[in-house]
Order: sequence, then structure tokens, then C-alpha cells
Amino acid sequence: MTFIIMLSALIMDWLFGEPKRLHPLVGFGTLANKIEARLNLVHQHRFLQFLAGMMALIICVVPITIITYLISQFPLWGSLFSAVLLTLCLGHRSLFDHARPILHAMQQGDTQHARALTSRIVSRDKEHIDVNKATIESVLENGNDAVFGTLFWFVIGGAAGAVAYRLINTLDAMWGYRTSRFFYFGKTAARLDDLLNFVPARLTALSYALLGNTRKALSCWRQQAPLWDSPNAGPVMASGAGALDVQLGGAACYHGEWHQRSQLGTSNPAEANDIGRALRLVSNSVLLWLAVTGIITGIIYA
Repeated sequence: MTFIIMLSALIMDWLFGEPKRLHPLVGFGTLANKIEARLNLVHQHRFLQFLAGMMALIICVVPITIITYLISQFPLWGSLFSAVLLTLCLGHRSLFDHARPILHAMQQGDTQHARALTSRIVSRDKEHIDVNKATIESVLENGNDAVFGTLFWFVIGGAAGAVAYRLINTLDAMWGYRTSRFFYFGKTAARLDDLLNFVPARLTALSYALLGNTRKALSCWRQQAPLWDSPNAGPVMASGAGALDVQLGGAACYHGEWHQRSQLGTSNPAEANDIGRALRLVSNSVLLWLAVTGIITGIIYA
């Protein structure tokens, strides 16, 4: 059933995309904000902040994960429930829904509109966004976070594994900032997200390498990923940049401050059409994961 549920969820995600209203992850984010406001006392000792963050994560994630596991164990209905829940956890179609309008705006020469659209998916200052580069980076990195990491933990732990992964990933996105408010409070979410993404990120990087310019992807992964500040985004984005044979990384402006990031990929500037190529790379990787999962489950249950 693992392969059947996985295939069904990917098809439903592609056909329907994210719910326009009442997405469960949005509701979860609202709940997490309320819990954080209650437990995160900014002026308390940093160790107490760390403990509060750990407790908040447990409160947010563990009950939902346990309920998901129990429901998923019911005969037949559990499989249907798992397929629907996995669909809600996936974001393959969402990548296209966010990136394609940016591609179309760039192709029409409407750079201002493209910048406005890009600022919705990245946290950089709109006035200084390199649209092509920022969009490709978002597609490649979120290919791991919203698609491959979710699929990996579904294969490992079923619906409960996928849900726990997505909830922790969401908490990292909300609390994993190096600010006075979240540096200690969000440390558990950030470290746990790093741990859960360690294997999926490298499988994603390998998928990008196999389906793109393999030699350059592997070379960029080996040489450039260790220089990136994120242990998991580094391999994914370096491999993806090499696979597409484009340059990513470099200086970026966040909240009025310029950050000098490492260069990733090759020396070729990213162009608008490369956004479409990045989307195809993710989609081809999804097909590869489906094929490999089908073969593995077929061998196991043969």
C-alpha cells in the first residue's frame, strides 16, 4: 500500500493543489503562534527559553502525530486517511503555482511584478531581489522540504512520519530564527529539522545530480555545499545549481542588511527559462522516487 498511497497522494496534490481555505498547516501555524506566545517569555534565562521551546514543540507535534498513527491503523479507512493526509503534506503542485507566474512575468518583461511575486516566497527585500536566482533557489530547496522530505518520512513512518516531519519543518520555519526571541526557544525545532532532513536532503541532491548535469552537480555538491550555512540546504542547492549549470547563492539583502552568501553552481547567470528547468528537475525527481519506491516495495512484497 505504500506505493499506492504515495502515487494517489501525488496525483491528488497535482490535480487539486493546496486548499484555498482552511489548510491544516495554516491552522497548525495559528495554534503554534498561540502556544509560543504563552511559553516564550523573552526575558527569562536562555536555558529556560530552550526548555520552553522543547515543551512547545512536544505540545504541538506529539498529540497530532499519535492521533494520526492511530487513525491510519484502521483497515481500509486508514489507507484512505493516509492518502488524504499525505496529499495535504505535499507541496509539489504548490511549487508550480508559485513559480510559474514569476516565470511568465519575467518572460513578459514585467520585472516589478515578478519581484513582487518572488517576495512572497522568499524573505529578501523586494527592491534588491534577483528574481531568477531567488526563485530557482526556492524551487530547489522547497523541493526537498515540501516534497522529498515528506515522501521519505512517509515511506519510513507512514502517515504519522510524514505529518511529524511537516509539522517540525513548519515550526522550524516559524521559530528557527537567530533573533533574541527565537535563538534559544526555536533551537529544538531547528536542530530536529536538521536531523530529519539529513538523509532526504542528500537523496534529493543525488536525484538532482542524476537527472541534470551529473558531473557538475556532484562537483558543486562536494566543493560548495560545506561552505553553505545550512547543512542540508547546502547539498540540495549546490547539486541543483550544478545540475542546471547556473550560478546561485551570492549576496542577498534581508531586512535592509546585505549578507554575503557563498556562490553555488557554475559561472552561468540564471535566466528566466531556468526557472522552468528547475521545476522540471523537481518533477523528474518525483518520477524517479516513484519508480524506485515501486521497485523496492515490489521486491519486499514479492
